[in-house]
Amino acid sequence: MSEPRTLPWDWYPGTVPGNVVLDPEAYLETSYSFFHYRSEAPEGVRIGRGSSIYLGVMFDVGPAGRVTIGEFSLMNGAWIMSDAAIEIGNHCLISWRVVLMDSYRLPFDVARRRRRLEEVPLSQRRHLPSGEPAHPIVIGNCVWIGFDACVLPGVTIGDGSVVGARSVVMEDVPPNSVVAGNPARFVRKLDASGLQEVQR
Repeated sequence: MSEPRTLPWDWYPGTVPGNVVLDPEAYLETSYSFFHYRSEAPEGVRIGRGSSIYLGVMFDVGPAGRVTIGEFSLMNGAWIMSDAAIEIGNHCLISWRVVLMDSYRLPFDVARRRRRLEEVPLSQRRHLPSGEPAHPIVIGNCVWIGFDACVLPGVTIGDGSVVGARSVVMEDVPPNSVVAGNPARFVRKLDASGLQEVQR
């Protein structure tokens, strides 16, 4: 990354925010991934060694949000919505149009939701105001999340697990498990020997 925090190959005339830590061996395709980024945390996003963040990944990170991506993980076209914390481990594959959201950003109560929506036109950048509870998401090592899947607030996905395409993950996923469906349900257990080999 060159100064002033631009990417030499970038088609978008933007910059990488100052509180984003990008390992020298990581790849970030475009600064457009930070178009919706508003984190004020000292370290809003950390992208680890060898990880690749391709076109279409959007870091929709609120003022208190934080995102950590481990080593050698690959993301393509995912939407990362954080108002608390989202942690992605090492050697993960996050597929096209996956949504990771640690907050719903709007209340379930109809009257409160209506009032919040009426505040949007009054905000400086027409964003939904913050304030709803957020619950961190933790994605372990060697996890594969299939395209169009959605991981909801507070979920932990264990090491070595696979989430089927178009699944909605509402509950924790045990390590070395395959889940699929809406809502996602346990399908089968995976052989953990491959994961043990990777972790040596």
